Amino acid sequence: MTSDAPSAPRAALIYNPIKVDGAALCALVEQHSVEAGWEPPLFLETLVEDPGQQITRNALEQGADVVIVAGGDGTVRAVSEAIRGTGVPLAIVPSGTGNLLARNLLLPLDDQALAISAAFDGDHMEVDIGVALLRREDGRHEEHAFVVLAGMGLDAEMIKNTNPELKKAVGWVAYVDGAARSLAGAQPFRIVYDIVRKREVTRNTQTISTSTRLRSAKVQSILFANCGELPGGISLIPDGSIVDGLLDIALVQPTGPLGWLGVWRKVWWDNSVLRRTRAGRRVLERRGRSTSVRYISGVAAEAATPIPQPVQLDGDEFGHATRISVRVEHGALLVTLPKGHLDLDQE
Repeated sequence: MTSDAPSAPRAALIYNPIKVDGAALCALVEQHSVEAGWEPPLFLETLVEDPGQQITRNALEQGADVVIVAGGDGTVRAVSEAIRGTGVPLAIVPSGTGNLLARNLLLPLDDQALAISAAFDGDHMEVDIGVALLRREDGRHEEHAFVVLAGMGLDAEMIKNTNPELKKAVGWVAYVDGAARSLAGAQPFRIVYDIVRKREVTRNTQTISTSTRLRSAKVQSILFANCGELPGGISLIPDGSIVDGLLDIALVQPTGPLGWLGVWRKVWWDNSVLRRTRAGRRVLERRGRSTSVRYISGVAAEAATPIPQPVQLDGDEFGHATRISVRVEHGALLVTLPKGHLDLDQE
């Protein structure tokens, strides 16, 4: 005699054993599963050869109803890449140096138990995810997702030059050392770029079409942001939102010997301090636009350069590319948030 009763849900914990205390996290997930009356959870460790994509697919094939990810930004990015568009919710346990996605979701960064409990009884929210198509110098193409930020140029060089041991010791502050190492030899490069402002909507479908209005600029970096809050209270993209279906593109173009001071003033003082108060916003309105950092928004963007440039996605190196094409998949990532957590749509 068979039963038609539906089986209980099942959670999967995917974790980076180098970044987290796997035994403690597994115990917490097992405890919550028992208390919720769920099936025994899946426990899956990431590997050097599989930072999360295939492991996540395996968890979904084994019937995971929610995936809990614990690791650095690279682990979160890899798991998000595989789970996007599936409708299976993702719970994020902040565990790394940057915790970029958790910061932009305004999640507590020091309460792993709360993050895990949200997987079982939290609220669900659809957020955007970025997808970057990279063209290598030999003509090969690679597609990768990112949850916060993709970049080409000096920002990627800075990440490459950051000492991993120093990063372990002092956290995100180590990027300051990487920046100092990179600035000495930084050279601007020429890009041709295109921004698609909006989707074309036809009956029952939405498409992203490229425009024919190509632009050219000399930059130190071009950044493509799904959202823009960074460690240290830095607001790289002040109007960035993870739920608006838009990319925010930043062209970093310092000019003259004091150009980098202009970039720093824009990103740190203007975006991260003045914009947070009404009086500060009035100061910015009177001052006018900065020429060191230029912001543009759209649903897709593309940039090409004749000389291969370093690329980074969510703080990880991704080699060199001659072209990067980026789009937003609106609402394609379903995340779980603690009950009563701030509704980002209202921010």
